Amino acid sequence: MTYTSTMAFHVNCSVQSRPSPFENIDRFKNRLSSTYKPLLKELQQLPMQLDVSKSIRKASVNLLDAFVDSLFQFADQPVLPSQSNFAPVDELNEPLAITSIEGKVPYDFPEGVYIRNGPNPLFGGLKSTSSVFGKTGHMWIEGEGMLHALCFDKDGDGETWTVLYNNRHVETETFKLEKQRDKPSFLPAIEGSPPAILLAYLLNMLRFGKVNKDLSNTNVFEHSGKFYSIAENHIPQEIDIFSLQTLGDWDINGTWHRPFNSHPKRAPGTGELVVFGVDAMKPFMELGVVSADGKRLVHKVDLKFNRCTLSHDMGVTERYNVIMDFPLTIDIQRLIKGGPLIKFEKEEYARIGIMPRYGNADSIRWFEVEPNCTFHILNCFEEGDEVVVRGCRSLESIISESCDVDLDKFEWVSGRLRSKGPVEQDPKHFKNDELLFCRSYEWRLNMETGEVKERNLTGTQFSIEFPMINPNFNGVKNKFGYAQTVHGLASATAGMPKFGGLAKLYFEETANKEWEESEGHIKVEYHEFEGNTFCTGAAFVPKEGGLEEDDGWIITFVHDEDTNTSKVYIIDTKNFTSEPVAKITLPCRVPYGFHGAFMPIPSHK
Repeated sequence: MTYTSTMAFHVNCSVQSRPSPFENIDRFKNRLSSTYKPLLKELQQLPMQLDVSKSIRKASVNLLDAFVDSLFQFADQPVLPSQSNFAPVDELNEPLAITSIEGKVPYDFPEGVYIRNGPNPLFGGLKSTSSVFGKTGHMWIEGEGMLHALCFDKDGDGETWTVLYNNRHVETETFKLEKQRDKPSFLPAIEGSPPAILLAYLLNMLRFGKVNKDLSNTNVFEHSGKFYSIAENHIPQEIDIFSLQTLGDWDINGTWHRPFNSHPKRAPGTGELVVFGVDAMKPFMELGVVSADGKRLVHKVDLKFNRCTLSHDMGVTERYNVIMDFPLTIDIQRLIKGGPLIKFEKEEYARIGIMPRYGNADSIRWFEVEPNCTFHILNCFEEGDEVVVRGCRSLESIISESCDVDLDKFEWVSGRLRSKGPVEQDPKHFKNDELLFCRSYEWRLNMETGEVKERNLTGTQFSIEFPMINPNFNGVKNKFGYAQTVHGLASATAGMPKFGGLAKLYFEETANKEWEESEGHIKVEYHEFEGNTFCTGAAFVPKEGGLEEDDGWIITFVHDEDTNTSKVYIIDTKNFTSEPVAKITLPCRVPYGFHGAFMPIPSHK
């Protein structure tokens, strides 16, 4: 079946405000327009500049809290029946042993930990706020995050598996403060009416020292034999996988100040970790290189962007860093003028930068490309004079749709807006779905001639996202890729993405000519799940000693919405369309989430 409505879920980022709130705050807005930059800079430096007693500081915080409580009213955002598995769960007190496995964990499957992040908001779920300045609401990616881990350990006989499941909130400073106060405290500051977002922005900075709440989709990654979760707005935190307790900050000389991006990449050959971060104020983007032993930030540079690009991923090759500057932007000046904080400006430029590993802004070679939205890169590598970049590309952004909606006529539902009354079917509905459709895409950038070649690699049978490869081929040429496939009907009904299967991409083989739209596209195999079963956090697990790139397994959390049962599937990538070799039934429900990772860990560790 062909799904043409694969990405029919929109996230509101701005609204047309009613006249009265804007008229009431015109003076405030105008004054703020000329002063917000130095003001926010001073606010960021307050902890270093002021040496006040704890009692005065506590009194100031209490005063601000009282002001927020009197001005803003929190309310639960409704959850649709189709969104039931997006709802949060409670923390476990201890790991739970798995007792039900259909099939068997392969004998040569590595001992280790499969871990996945995701949103798990406190106090019942996502919140919206209302005030005289308008309304704001949480997006699904905001708020407290939770890690879900499955530990694989072989018994002494080398044949019997012990499998344990555990979960934990990531204990960020914001999480600790809200737990201590036992109430929602952080104001949503991304989605809603511009004056309300602006005030929330400033109040959050004053109260918490940060603009946005810790995002629940920040990545979990391995470096130098340890797992890290980029949970704070500033630096990664090392995680003890088996207890899932945050151990402490990763010290990189205390010199990194940009919020981290959620996809650091390990450089092939050297083992260094390349990271970058974005901010709504200059410098808009900075890039850093962390030593292979994970102890030092050995290089940091301002990329001198002239806008804040909402970039979520980057790439590496053997010699280069690959940077995306696409027109999904965050702009406080635009917000002050009554526009959206986040906007996809498709009429603006889009470019990909190729930068030497230890280069600076002046050493970046920029290539102009067609405007698009790409959140995830699949892989990058060098081939002759070309740098090849592959990712999941769409022509619109789901984050900046429905920007001119009157909140008096709509209410927030978790992940989207719902009309309070009957509305006519939008005749542009299917056209918009096509624009939001993510396909595997390739850019070939010639470093000698400056030529750019672009093409779609796959057709439109499925929309794909959250791509992955064998991690041993990161930054070098690879034959295979994998991704989650969007279930169009389920996603449109829920207003949030649901992934009904997996795809295996054959980059060096052409599509079967039986397919009408196969000309020029690569071969793709699909592994579809049972009805009403959806996955998140899929990861590739290489087979130790494997002879070929696709020797291994895909592991993923899945949820059956008919039985309300959560499982972990292990799929042999050599027999991709066959039934999973193991279906591990979990002792409790696991909500849908984002990124997964697998780290081999010998049992003696």
